[in-house]
Order: sequence, then structure tokens, then C-alpha cells
Amino acid sequence: MTDAAAGGPIAGGSEEQPQQPALSVNAQYIKDLSFENPNAPHSLMQLKSAPDVNVNVDVAARQLGENTYEVILTARGEGSSEGNTLFIAEVQYAGVFSIGDVPQEYIQPLLMIEAPRLLFPFARAIISDSVRDGGYPPLMIHPIDFVALYQQRVEQAEAEQQAAPASNGSANGDDKDGGPKFEFEL
Repeated sequence: MTDAAAGGPIAGGSEEQPQQPALSVNAQYIKDLSFENPNAPHSLMQLKSAPDVNVNVDVAARQLGENTYEVILTARGEGSSEGNTLFIAEVQYAGVFSIGDVPQEYIQPLLMIEAPRLLFPFARAIISDSVRDGGYPPLMIHPIDFVALYQQRVEQAEAEQQAAPASNGSANGDDKDGGPKFEFEL
């Protein structure tokens, strides 16, 4: 007898095809990584307190094949102290995802919410390690609510589309407040 929780059939039960997952990670990788330490070693010797840090997050997705997509999570942290830039750390951490048999209206949320949620811990660790290796305290980016960010970006795109009906209605991710932004290229 096989354990049903492990996905196997129970003796006497009918064998059913296991359902394919809606989202599968095929690969994940660093697409681009940059760390700038423009005023070192001077900035390291005069650091008296934790730097002021600004963090921005971007998500972009593009279709690679029929059910295959690349999702790129960009995380950028910039530290400054007394008006001087201490460091700039940026990573584009990407994944190739396959989407199972799901309705079309669920594809965009899967790519812009679930995929970056899976990529985020890796991008966060890369940024933290880069900043620490640059001589500063590790930059610990707080968890991100990708659902709220997605909803905010969809509302913003709808408002832009209503304000400019002559445009093509695509959301290009231009974010005027410097906060998180999403690009839709599906």
C-alpha cells in the first residue's frame, strides 16, 4: 500500500494521472550582477552609523515558447551617508518557468506574483552578500508582498489606459515615485 500523501495510489483505489503543477521552475540564474563601491576605502573608514538605504524592485516577464516564460526580478539597493553614495548593489535574478494547463487570465498573475515570490529569496541573498562583501553591514531586504504590488500596478495601468485612450494601453513599468514597478511583455 502506498501513502496517499506521497502521491501514490491507495490499494484498491483507481490510479489517476497526477495533476501537472500550474507553475514549474525550469532554471534560475543571475542574469546581471553589479556592485559599486565608489568612495572606498574612504567611505569605509568614516562610516559612523548604518547607511541610509533605498531599495527598488522590478519584475518583468517575457514569453519564450508556447508555455514557457522568462521572469526577471531586479533588486537594487543604494546606500548613502551624509549625501555621499556608499554603495550601489543590483541584481537581475531570472527564472525560466513553464505554466501548465491554466486559464489565460491566470497566466499574468502566476508570472508577476508567484514566479517572483519564488525568485526573491535568492535575489535577496545575493544583494545581502554583495553589500557585506563590499565592507558594509549586510542589506536585508524585507519580504515583499507581490500580490499587493501586482494589484497596485494593474490599477495604475488601468488608470493610465483610461486617461490616455489613444495609447496602446501597455504598461511599460515607468514608475515616477521610484518604488516597485512591473513590466508586462506578454
